[in-house]
Amino acid sequence: VYALVPKTSALPELPKGTLVLRTPVERLIIMATVFLGPIQDLQLHDSLIGIAYIDFANDPIAHERVSKGLAKPIQSGTAMDIESLIMMKPDLILTSTTGNPNFDIHPQLVRAGLPVLVTAAYMEDHPLARTEWIKCIAAFYNKEKEAAAIFDQVADEYESLVKLTEKLDHRPSVMASAPYGGIWHVPGGNSYTAKAFADAGANYIWKSIDSRGGVALDFEVIFKDANATDFWLNPSNYNSIDSLLKADERFNRFQALKKGHVFNNSRRVNEHGGNDIFERGISHPEEVLADLIQIFHPELLPNREFVFYKQLK
Repeated sequence: VYALVPKTSALPELPKGTLVLRTPVERLIIMATVFLGPIQDLQLHDSLIGIAYIDFANDPIAHERVSKGLAKPIQSGTAMDIESLIMMKPDLILTSTTGNPNFDIHPQLVRAGLPVLVTAAYMEDHPLARTEWIKCIAAFYNKEKEAAAIFDQVADEYESLVKLTEKLDHRPSVMASAPYGGIWHVPGGNSYTAKAFADAGANYIWKSIDSRGGVALDFEVIFKDANATDFWLNPSNYNSIDSLLKADERFNRFQALKKGHVFNNSRRVNEHGGNDIFERGISHPEEVLADLIQIFHPELLPNREFVFYKQLK
């Protein structure tokens, strides 16, 4: 339970265990680059004093703040320095939870008395539901109206794109992901990724898997289900057909690869390796959806350039 209390107000009587967070936030630390999307849209960079995983960030303003000493790179995981965070005197720390105590850091932050907000937007089952978390962040800055206007515009554009695919007779099949560290995790059938594929007019071959998160499958299962699939999307960090085949020559059995129908969401990756699909792409799923429609049904959006996706050669 969180209580957002203006800095100019006295503390009211609150239930035991309530975490008090003073507003408006003037000093923000983020423990994941995924929060940079709403920070961009709400123009909150001036409050950003700490960023974890800055090497994976795409946002140029975030990198500029670090280079100028206006924001500090934050170590996460086992290297996290709690005392350093306390000395930074943040008004708010944004982090997320996986449910795995070996990876979640928020219990340490809470025990240290730090003002931490725990989120789990990655478990949402609709792309727009992830975007709507902008309203939550905006509440700490008294920017609820701005956030609502941004979200409404995104939602309107997203729904207008969905209408383009609602009555399609042909829905090409699509597989997703690629092995990482020897394990192939595919998006569950209740995930926001599966929903985006459906909204783009595709038939996601693992839509029946009852999960919102990633699900590990053996290669034998993958090949049995996906060898005749029309499209292959989001193949991990691979950026060419050749690199895929060098990783595992068995990939040449997939029909999608033979046809050249392999697309990755890596068009906007900067020199640091930061992928904007995990920043702007989360805040603007309408742009991601338009890319997907262009892949599966290019006739619906002719003469359009991809924003996040590219076809692997």
